[in-house]
Amino acid sequence: MAETPSTMIPLGTQAPSFRLVDVCQNQYVTLEELRSDIATVIMFICNHCPYVKHIQTKLVEVANHYQKKGIHFIAINSNDTKAYPADNPANMILEAKKFNYPFPYLFDETQEVAKAYRAACTPDFYIFDTQLKCVYRGRFDDATPGNNKPVTGADLSQALDQILNHQPVSSDQKNSLGCNIKWQK
Repeated sequence: MAETPSTMIPLGTQAPSFRLVDVCQNQYVTLEELRSDIATVIMFICNHCPYVKHIQTKLVEVANHYQKKGIHFIAINSNDTKAYPADNPANMILEAKKFNYPFPYLFDETQEVAKAYRAACTPDFYIFDTQLKCVYRGRFDDATPGNNKPVTGADLSQALDQILNHQPVSSDQKNSLGCNIKWQK
């Protein structure tokens, strides 16, 4: 497992559109259908990554909290499932049920969406405003496996609170750290 930082696309980047299968609903959905009129959180996660597993319970808690306030969360798995079968759609469904994901869990089989977002690691977080312009990209918080810091979701939550309070999102944003996305060969 090589610790990989997120790419940190430029703030103001327009969210690339997509049409992906929601594995739990077994149907295709688009960004336009899933977006929020307040803010949309797009996160690249997977099933097997220890960095994702480390924050998983708190991530569900944070998503539940902010979705009640009208912010939508979208999870995307872009990993190569031939090399990493633990991340295949059948296992995505099991993972979503096990942790009661309150957000759609989408499968990016061609990896084109991850490339469009310049996603580099799991987890990798982005927040887009009402016009789907990037206002935040970075980490959930400063906890990683083994660093003994509590998982709080503080960085992501601070940005979402600023949006809800009609304040500018702080540009002091830190890279997410995680496992590299498992690219197809």
